Amino acid sequence: MKKMKKCNRTRIGGQAVMEGVMMRGRTSMATAIRNPDGEIVVQALRVTPSSDTLSKIPIVRGVVSFFTSLIAGTKTLLNSAEVYGDIEAEPTGFEKWLSQKTKIDVMDIAIWIGLILGLALSVGLFFVLPTFLAQVIDRYLLPKVDLAGAYPVWYNLMEGIVRILIFVGYILAVSLMKDIRRVLMYHGAEHKTISCFEYGLDMTVENAQKMTTVHDRCGTTFIFLIMIISILLFSIVGAVFNSVGWNVLQTNVFARVGVRLLLLPLVAGISYEFLRLFSKSDNIVFRILKAPGLLLQKLTTRQPTDDMVEVAVTAFQKVLEMEADPSVPEQPHFARSFRSWYATQFSAFKDKNIDKADLDWLICHVMGCRRSEMSDIKLLDFERQTEIEALIQRRFDGEPVQYIIGTADFYGYEIEVCPDVLIPRMDTECVVEKSISIISAERLVKVLDMCTGSGAIAVTIAAKCPDTEVTAADISEKALSVARKNAEKNNTRITFIESDMFASVDTYDMIVCNPPYVSASEMQQLSPEVRREPETALYGGEDGLDFYRRIARDYSAHLNANGVLVLEIGSTQSEAVQGLFENVTFESIRDLEGRDRGLVVRRAQISPDKVPMSILIPADPDGIINATEN
Repeated sequence: MKKMKKCNRTRIGGQAVMEGVMMRGRTSMATAIRNPDGEIVVQALRVTPSSDTLSKIPIVRGVVSFFTSLIAGTKTLLNSAEVYGDIEAEPTGFEKWLSQKTKIDVMDIAIWIGLILGLALSVGLFFVLPTFLAQVIDRYLLPKVDLAGAYPVWYNLMEGIVRILIFVGYILAVSLMKDIRRVLMYHGAEHKTISCFEYGLDMTVENAQKMTTVHDRCGTTFIFLIMIISILLFSIVGAVFNSVGWNVLQTNVFARVGVRLLLLPLVAGISYEFLRLFSKSDNIVFRILKAPGLLLQKLTTRQPTDDMVEVAVTAFQKVLEMEADPSVPEQPHFARSFRSWYATQFSAFKDKNIDKADLDWLICHVMGCRRSEMSDIKLLDFERQTEIEALIQRRFDGEPVQYIIGTADFYGYEIEVCPDVLIPRMDTECVVEKSISIISAERLVKVLDMCTGSGAIAVTIAAKCPDTEVTAADISEKALSVARKNAEKNNTRITFIESDMFASVDTYDMIVCNPPYVSASEMQQLSPEVRREPETALYGGEDGLDFYRRIARDYSAHLNANGVLVLEIGSTQSEAVQGLFENVTFESIRDLEGRDRGLVVRRAQISPDKVPMSILIPADPDGIINATEN
């Protein structure tokens, strides 16, 4: 290792996150995480590089890099914790309220809140607290010595030592936590991976494990530089204040804190320049200057396992690929907490006033599970998340969920549907149930499902009454094609006929029909989803009764003696439809809410003593009967 020299230069840097590593180049960023199932999942994003102007201005480029890295790192850390299930999936009430008011995504709000709280903790712990402790030490614990002009240097040196001790104590304390120890191990994996590339070795776990866990460009060294440079810079500012007679920094601790916070960006910018300088050379002078920072890295890194290094190598190689080829697509989401994702989508469905059940059906369709099994889903990978969200967008665009998933449940049977056929509804189930009960009770043999559409009625009757000969007719060949698939899918025997109503059909013991019955005025009031269904299967003429008129006129010639006609009707059409028939009896079919949804139509049975003579006695144009009677 000591004889090796770095032969590759790279701007790729990294950060350890929960169970993973984030690597970032100039134009791309990739985060690899090993999820609870042991799989490596990756998020890969394109990032906007700093402007060429800013990247060439010393100190300024350091300030920009500091804050952009802080924001990206916080977001990645929160995302990784969410993927691994270590943060609460459900947003807080405050986050939801703030999201509604600001129209900003809940996750973005959580990231900014986390960033602000993290900055506040860091500033308070490593800047405000050392300043107050240094004042206490200076005022109450140290002997009174007249330091004259050397006081700013002495005081800031003491404050800097306190700051370093607090930082070291903090690292030692948090490293006692199991999860943090694993993050420190991933930190070591990140350094090993970058060094493996810089030394020109093949990017394998075995080669990366040969590298050291410390690195010249580590953020720990950067923090150490900030502490050292802050001592020097604060001392210079204190001396300047003293030289002009301003002793406010000696007498007012709040003034000292304020000045330090104002100078923090400058301190970060200068520290960044030194970090860049140290990474470009390894001569004896630089090695001595880098030594304290590298020593401090022994506290912030741990020896990683092979599977941790594998994660770091995966992230690094993804960034290399994206940096080399701008056409490589992003992977904007890696596997994430299903609960968190579901909460976001649920809110979106609620905002658009769309039934939440549609969301569940889309999820079950993609995941291949039942609704009762959704609680078992812990993580949602990138591919499935993308697939579901594409279907959700189609639903938001007004497409019925049944067309999206390609099936509808009808009477316990899965029926394929598409825009060529009407989506079967529960209202029709009560009509089918009545038909099945009549077929079974009266042992009817031949049944016609007219206007079959998807074939839902025919399939159900054929499945429930296997001894019945079922024929399905429709004017649309496309609809018949769908119906044939459903018959085959549900293992039923059905004869299919292309026919405009009764034009090409035989005679039957029962005719079941769900004709188009939506009136012109009702068509204008249909929801966007229903308007996606074929108009020919919906529109029943100006008053919605056109097809019932045709049925009333022609059905008798196609119904055997004692045959039954079963019709589905609109909930307000019962009286109007009955008025179209003569010499029949009616039985209403009602849904669970008590609304009329169908009619059972039978020819009226008239006893002989009530039948007019003109019906019982055949016509006698030659007057033979009358002559005999005479």
